[in-house]
Amino acid sequence: MMKKTTLSQQYFCDYFREWVVTYKEGAIRSVTMKKYHATLWWIKTLAPQLRLSELTRINYQKLLNDYAKQHERQTTMDFHHQLKGAILDAVDEGLLLIDPTRKAIIKGKAPAVKKNKYLNQFELQALLNHLNLSTSLTWDWFILLVAKTGMRFSEALAITPEDFDFSHQTLHVNKTWNYKEQGGFSPTKNRSSVRKIQIDWQTVIQFSQLIKALPEGKPIFSHLILGNGRVYNSTLNGILSRACKKANIAEISIHGLRHTHASLLLFAGVSIASVARRLGHSSMTTTQHTYLHIIQELENQDTDIVMRHLAGLC
Repeated sequence: MMKKTTLSQQYFCDYFREWVVTYKEGAIRSVTMKKYHATLWWIKTLAPQLRLSELTRINYQKLLNDYAKQHERQTTMDFHHQLKGAILDAVDEGLLLIDPTRKAIIKGKAPAVKKNKYLNQFELQALLNHLNLSTSLTWDWFILLVAKTGMRFSEALAITPEDFDFSHQTLHVNKTWNYKEQGGFSPTKNRSSVRKIQIDWQTVIQFSQLIKALPEGKPIFSHLILGNGRVYNSTLNGILSRACKKANIAEISIHGLRHTHASLLLFAGVSIASVARRLGHSSMTTTQHTYLHIIQELENQDTDIVMRHLAGLC
């Protein structure tokens, strides 16, 4: 058994690598695991000689600052959170006397100009009007399904015929498609992501006809997926981008359709709790953080309503 003094002299990158293997390997999704491996790579690149015992607040802040020079603030924040998990365990084990991550300042490059995150109701309607919805399932039908349900890209790819319950107008989301690797079904992002989404009658009628002859247990869009099980997000974004141009509206991504779905529900007066459940968020906090700008706009509208109501009391 190595003494604590010896353990504290090991390189921080080695401690982090062992921590990831011990606590994360086999417990998180492969996509998330890749992010931890990327974090390890950056530690080795930016501070290969930094020992665990040398992790003072100043040295830790310097590591964050060096990382922030090449990354946006949110990415730096994610980097910080992964490092912090390992460092707090080192503190608990007595390998560090203080928490060097305390009061860390998160910096980062200015965010790149991004595409619009969501469409308004009229823009969405224009987009749907320009989709080529033929009698067989195409990527245009995929776009419609995501717009109507707010599913994540990987969730929509994994939908099979038996996931539809047409009599109760629901769609059961209980798996994802591992589109970044060799294909195949994978678990959902979290337990809250397993859910039943209510769908409208028009969608029920459309998809009941489209999938009636499809085999069970197989994704309904499987004939569009490459032979190696992979689907490129950029391919779908390209199809959606062309449809947006035809409709003469702002271009958005497939994930932007999910934001559009949630935004329209919030503007329609649907509660944050209901939107969170429909999106499969692990907590309402996630929903509130993601759609803060919309919630603030709705609160301003609420204030106007309250003032008009009070002014009418005399």
